[in-house]
Amino acid sequence: MSLLILAALLGRATAFPADKLKELQEHFDHDTHAGTKVKDLQKLAVAQFEAATTAGNAGDYMTVGFIFEKYRDNVRAAFELLKKQEPDADRHPNNFRQLELGVRQGIREVEDTMLVSPEPVRPPLEIVHKDLIQIDYALINLLFPRRTKDPAKVLPPAESKP
Repeated sequence: MSLLILAALLGRATAFPADKLKELQEHFDHDTHAGTKVKDLQKLAVAQFEAATTAGNAGDYMTVGFIFEKYRDNVRAAFELLKKQEPDADRHPNNFRQLELGVRQGIREVEDTMLVSPEPVRPPLEIVHKDLIQIDYALINLLFPRRTKDPAKVLPPAESKP
């Protein structure tokens, strides 16, 4: 009898995060405001990283790959909506900064996972890693745009001769 209760509790404990993850994903998918979507992504990312860790500890690296691919797709969706609704990152940087910090955390999570994952499942993780780095680079360029088109063409101040 106690084994049945223990099995039920263990089954319930592992089912809860999946339900919570699904709920967070649905909320993220239906959100249409960029600022809220970025905040939702932060909550969803925490749940996704926890699910990826759990799957990795169980040796299920296919699921880990799918989780990180979904995370990357969510980052893209948030970034595209943010660029559409707040096109001037220079004047409204907060959501861009929050997204960039989250993407940086995602990059670290993928890198850590790549270190321990078996060779056959690394290529999809490498693609996700590359995509996240590109998004991070784009975010940084929006947050810190060049003020001149070509820095090499900017002349140094003229030196005064005595």
